Amino acid sequence: MIDFYQIQSPLSRATEEHMRQYIGELQDTLGEELRPVDLAQYLRDGFALLYVASGGSEGYFLEAFDQLKARHCYILTSGESNSLAASMEILSYLRKHGGSGEILHGDIEQVVRQIRDLRNAHRALNALRGKKLGCIGRPSDWLIASVYSPDTVMDKLGLGFVSVPMEELLEEIARVHYEDDPYTALFKQQAFDRNELEKALNVYGAFRRIVDRYGLCGVSVRCFDLLDTVHTTGCLGLSILNSLGVYGGCEGDMPTLLSMAILGSITSEPLFMCNPSRFDTKARCATFAHCTVPTTMLKSFCLNTHFESGIGVAVQGSFEEGDCTLFKCEGDLSRYFVQEGTVLETPFSNMLCRTQIRVGLDDFSYFLTNPINNHHVICRGKHRTEVESFFRLVKKAAS
Repeated sequence: MIDFYQIQSPLSRATEEHMRQYIGELQDTLGEELRPVDLAQYLRDGFALLYVASGGSEGYFLEAFDQLKARHCYILTSGESNSLAASMEILSYLRKHGGSGEILHGDIEQVVRQIRDLRNAHRALNALRGKKLGCIGRPSDWLIASVYSPDTVMDKLGLGFVSVPMEELLEEIARVHYEDDPYTALFKQQAFDRNELEKALNVYGAFRRIVDRYGLCGVSVRCFDLLDTVHTTGCLGLSILNSLGVYGGCEGDMPTLLSMAILGSITSEPLFMCNPSRFDTKARCATFAHCTVPTTMLKSFCLNTHFESGIGVAVQGSFEEGDCTLFKCEGDLSRYFVQEGTVLETPFSNMLCRTQIRVGLDDFSYFLTNPINNHHVICRGKHRTEVESFFRLVKKAAS
């Protein structure tokens, strides 16, 4: 249910009928109720619409201006009864007198898309507030440009940061324990060296206990330190975390973990943290690869070793063809990238990380001229406009 506060001049019977028809068409297309509320409820709502129902509403808007200017106004308008003209006058006044807003207007489908994107942006921001991301150990030495700003992220998103010593993870791994769940059971059904699988699952158990101890919604791990200390990798454990809805990233890459938290909160889709590995500009496709994909994204999978080391346990998965979204943001939220593509196939090469995905893209210029570091995040479906709405909301909230 989405609330709206209506302002209007005294209307004729015909205009009242049009108003009900317009709201009804929006509700039918949106698939949920649009509820009229009074000004007090509108101001209390985290997300609500300001419906300018007709021309001549400007004076009624001025009566409530001192209260309305305190929030960004999503001005809903139809194409009848001079609603759009009045909305433009109202928006101009808002901007000239210290307020802010935007007009939602177009055909029914377009307005519904705008409402959904904005509502999802508010939900995502609210979902992140009060949550915490953790980094186990320091970021890997090769992440020379992947800088994370905990203070800025807390200020803009309300998302906290916890630093966990690598020694704490090693102590937890030494307990040689994990709790069974559907994903540990799934991996135990695979044909793979049982001793190696148990070592990898013990690492997962250690991750899980640290996540629970600090109340983390996501964690990134300086995972290459595990190669020499416990002689396995964190790939399987991170895959399980991601399948469970806990954002799991590797190499201590906090900007990418932040990107996962944002995209996951917006879309509620499972996520694949991956490396851009190959670009075929003639075929207009790119290959992305990594070893930590959640099984919830896959149509099938098997187990393999970690690519760089040849030890441990990694997931080698196969994707369904279809739409996807690529995303990455800077660790201080100063810039972001989002692009929609199409999953074409799931190839395999022994010279890349174990899960590989070939994505059709229209443009490679960002990657080759101004990329945001190395790792990126992929999810299923088309979500560019939702991401853009989220960052507009963050910018407004910070201003």
